[in-house]
Amino acid sequence: MWDLLQEWDKSLFLVINGIHGPYGDHFVGLFAAKMTWGIMYATILFVLCKNFNWRGVLVAALAFVLLIVLSDQLASTLLRPLFARPRPSRAEDLEGLVHLIGGRRGGAFGFPSAHAANTAALATFIILFFRRRSLALFFIAWTLATCHARVYAGVHYPGDVLAGILVGVFSGLTIHAAYRLLVSRLPVLAPRGKITRAPFVPLVPLVGLLTVAVIALYSLFPS
Repeated sequence: MWDLLQEWDKSLFLVINGIHGPYGDHFVGLFAAKMTWGIMYATILFVLCKNFNWRGVLVAALAFVLLIVLSDQLASTLLRPLFARPRPSRAEDLEGLVHLIGGRRGGAFGFPSAHAANTAALATFIILFFRRRSLALFFIAWTLATCHARVYAGVHYPGDVLAGILVGVFSGLTIHAAYRLLVSRLPVLAPRGKITRAPFVPLVPLVGLLTVAVIALYSLFPS
């Protein structure tokens, strides 16, 4: 059964990875760059500063850091060596069939995807933290787009990113539960008002959408 699932995974990978072009390569390369989303992350910090005292900001920021550490370590350090599944970019039976961006192959193993795990963890935590529909829709779309980008780039199978999403959701739920427990015992860490109605929160998906728009426009003029 496992072998059959892997064959289906490879077939789906070849379909997704096979649909590519110069524009898509440039777009995905920019979309996947860590620095691309720096302004959006800074906007999240700005929103925290506007709705929490300094202790609340510090603890919330620490929760975000722990969130990424947990999801990344679960995916990269614990699970990848355990499953030891080569990336498609490293698979001998797919040699010459995988489209790569800039020749980047990634490390030896790719199951589960740490990118997918970290993105899904952040999305899960933010959705539960702010409980705003606009945020939820954007971060779900952002997570799915990130997962598609990893398959498009040839460094992960669809199964890798699906497993990464599960790791990320687990991490997001765990850290959010711990955060809620801490805040319930230390009310000084709570927001000044209802976070679900907090001002400036809509700036986060707006900045995210503007970032995507800039990437899309910039990708029209590859260097």
